[in-house]
Amino acid sequence: MIQPQKKILILIVGLLLLSSCASKKDVLYFNDINLKEQDETVFSDGKIQANDILSIVISSSSPELASIYNTNQPALSTINGYLVTIEGAITLPILGKIKVKDLTLLELENLLVQKLIAENHLSNATVTVRLTNAKFTILGEVKNPGTFTFNEQNISLLQALGYAGDLTINGQRQDVLIIREENNKRTYTTIDLTSKKWFDSPYYYIKPNDVIYVNPNGPKVTTSGYVPNLTNLLAVVSIAITTVILLTK
Repeated sequence: MIQPQKKILILIVGLLLLSSCASKKDVLYFNDINLKEQDETVFSDGKIQANDILSIVISSSSPELASIYNTNQPALSTINGYLVTIEGAITLPILGKIKVKDLTLLELENLLVQKLIAENHLSNATVTVRLTNAKFTILGEVKNPGTFTFNEQNISLLQALGYAGDLTINGQRQDVLIIREENNKRTYTTIDLTSKKWFDSPYYYIKPNDVIYVNPNGPKVTTSGYVPNLTNLLAVVSIAITTVILLTK
């Protein structure tokens, strides 16, 4: 027959083992993917916002004529492009002030081409617009937290996590927070990386200036000092066991 103190010891060890265990579903991404299925992808064009910096290149079959529209004047542009003001406008050489906020890059390209033709500036103009200061921030339980820039028109949340070296083993995969500022509003949402349900959400592609925060999981919180860490817990358990043994002798 097992002595009382041994029963207590077995119970405590069992509880410690249970509290330290994590299932594969808590760690692996996209547990609900069906390898035999194919899902439609939804591409989302980002809108131009205040404080964006735009690179705008205007060209035509007459390079000499087009060059005057590409002159970088310090009073009108920044070093890397044209800064979108708080009012949502930029000022271009010759063309003047243009409202660009809430347009996509493609819409702005088409708008500038139409303006150049309609106002008899250039008859066969082509315009290329790029966002030069696209960036996002990742904090929390990732290998390389920080602020990152990207040149692509769109990148996915998974690509963004790749920039930061992926989640650490201490990252809470079911509770990744995304903070987004858009149209003078700040929104908050959480993503469960263990499921693919968010693939069809507006958060599959990140937007410039998004903040991504990976919350710590239970074991990380346990060892951070908010609750007793494992070493202290084992010390307390050892004292408790010793006390029980002495009292049951």
